[in-house]
Amino acid sequence: MNYLIGGNGYIGNVVNNYFKRQGLDTCVIDSNLYNLDYLNNDYPEIDLRNFDKLDKLNFNNSNIILLAGLVGDPITKKYPELSSEININSTKKLIKYIKAKNINKFIFISTCSNYGLQKNDDLVDEETELDPKSLYAKAKVEIEKYIFETNLDYTVLRFATAFGHSQRMRFDLTLNEFTAKLFLDYNLEIYDSETWRPYCHVVDFARAIFNVIYENPKNSSKQVFNIGSNENNITKKDLVKKIHKKVNKGRYSFIEKSIDPRNYKVNFNKSERELGFKTAFNIDYGINEIVENLKQEAYSLSELEDSFLNYGNFKIDSDKHLNYLNN
Repeated sequence: MNYLIGGNGYIGNVVNNYFKRQGLDTCVIDSNLYNLDYLNNDYPEIDLRNFDKLDKLNFNNSNIILLAGLVGDPITKKYPELSSEININSTKKLIKYIKAKNINKFIFISTCSNYGLQKNDDLVDEETELDPKSLYAKAKVEIEKYIFETNLDYTVLRFATAFGHSQRMRFDLTLNEFTAKLFLDYNLEIYDSETWRPYCHVVDFARAIFNVIYENPKNSSKQVFNIGSNENNITKKDLVKKIHKKVNKGRYSFIEKSIDPRNYKVNFNKSERELGFKTAFNIDYGINEIVENLKQEAYSLSELEDSFLNYGNFKIDSDKHLNYLNN
């Protein structure tokens, strides 16, 4: 059995569907942090802090993929106390709980944001000293260190910035956001346009998780891997130009003021060398996919034109989740 903790989110939803297409048994565990009502809710709505409910599940010989948490810099900055509770304290308690179970493999989804602000354009790899800038990345680094001290058969995957279509769609991610706003004829303002980011399609994330569980369980044991591709490293300036050329709508301008100084180009050679993993989808594919879904109105264009708030990690019912265990 594969347990996807946080499996109803933007990436988790894609992972769940991918695993099911492979004929694999999966169980989604999710607290429905954003109170979504448009997804199939055929999963146990369990908060990762509620061990009484977790105890009703059989984790023996299972694979546990931990995606859950407050994901992204803006949402963790908006809810710093809840972020600390969930992304650090409760995650450590969950890992301690998992250690007592007879599981097969534990996969922790981390982030390339851990590399923070690099002062040059050299590629960083898994051995590069981490420099987390946000609450989100600092929590990921702390949990990575915590995992390294366990005797779990773990694999840490540092994901590049995600893009691509998901049933639980997010338009607060750079490629998705830029594409949608230009398609809707927005005047897009780009901050920190010269900064580098790596990008990766959500299906490639699912493929990478599948790889470390079923194709390379030994090679991936107690290892850290960057997940993405070297060709998908790009600056915000070049990304928006590429999107605008394809969409041929909207306008964009570059703002000198800095609001997100992170800058990192990432080397993904280790995952290719040791796991034989190569991404299948490039940036051009992702842009075309989003545009096609927008044309077919896979997302509510009226909602997007009014506000992007229903398509991203913007606002949660903090009272519900702070008091979850008392409900």
